[in-house]
Amino acid sequence: MKGLGSKITKALQVGSTLVCADNSGAKILQIIGVKGAKAHHGMYPKAGVADIVIVSVKKGESKIKGKVMKGLIIRQKKMYRRPNGMRICFEDNAAVIVDENSLPVGTEIKGVIAREVAERFPKVAAIAPGVV
Repeated sequence: MKGLGSKITKALQVGSTLVCADNSGAKILQIIGVKGAKAHHGMYPKAGVADIVIVSVKKGESKIKGKVMKGLIIRQKKMYRRPNGMRICFEDNAAVIVDENSLPVGTEIKGVIAREVAERFPKVAAIAPGVV
């Protein structure tokens, strides 16, 4: 996995809800863990754009509802800064469901994804309609 060029503000923590932006059957996801997070005593682990999180499906099709899966955060509301000075924020917090090899489960993504996600996960960028 490629490293990120910019320092992403970690805006999502355990318990945050996300919109599922792919066609895997899930609608609403809740973060229950962050892969590779280093949290301090008494603090929840945090995640930002292009991070892989452990999610629970809260709303969606009956066969997928309640399952624990891995998700990749593609958009966040909190503003973050890129190395060229540009500040980026999105309208919602969104994620896509990925498998163990970080390949997307769905075949299409609703909405655009961040450039940091496209650099780190090219297979996700291939099914996205646009990159910001």
